[in-house]
Amino acid sequence: MPTTPEKVAAFRRLHQPGAPFIIANAWDPGSARILQGLGAKALATTSSGFALTLGRKDYGVAREEALAHCRLVAGGVDIPLSADLENGFGLSPADAAATIRAASETGLAGGSIEDTSRDANDPIIDKSLAIERIAPAAEAARAASSGFVLTARAEGLLWGRGDLKEIIARLRAFDEAGADVLFAPGLPDLAAVKAVCSSVDKPVNVLVPAGLARHKIEEFAAAGVARLSLGGALAFGAYASLFETAQV
Repeated sequence: MPTTPEKVAAFRRLHQPGAPFIIANAWDPGSARILQGLGAKALATTSSGFALTLGRKDYGVAREEALAHCRLVAGGVDIPLSADLENGFGLSPADAAATIRAASETGLAGGSIEDTSRDANDPIIDKSLAIERIAPAAEAARAASSGFVLTARAEGLLWGRGDLKEIIARLRAFDEAGADVLFAPGLPDLAAVKAVCSSVDKPVNVLVPAGLARHKIEEFAAAGVARLSLGGALAFGAYASLFETAQV
């Protein structure tokens, strides 16, 4: 099995704007092994999919549980694994940095920090604080002995907070704060994807929901995308199949 530094290096090489790879989201070691066997070049965890395996809703998992899950999945595959680390399991810059430091010791090749607050009434962290959280997280990623690819996520579109201009402004700030990859889930169309990719200097990950799934990978390549992710779709599809089969 490759070492963690080798996995990190391979993961970095995959991120080429204009040559996107698909990063499938596994929810347990078994699904990760299946996806690896199907030819995946890298995998990611899914916070919603993992929570589902525990009978919980998304954001219902503690940091220690998430990191134990990451260690288990990363240790079961030969390809890089990046983790959905939610908002770093805390709102402070110190929380974000601590999560990345701990995550870098689990065998992960990378992970993401998002700007959500977990407060339904005010779901997106103030921009200045959001930026302050990425800088120490990026420093922790650079200091990791095995290396670590940090993805910074701007979640406003998923929560109806801010327009595309605001999302791009956040991503550019996260870029300047040291993030390796940028991610704005909820982009509505290919024009928005192109706008994001042309506005930042780092590789961009795009979540492919139903609205974007009709586009071919060549179209995402032309837009400048480096990575395409599926989120919790595979996990929820598997559980939906279980539900339907069990009813027969």
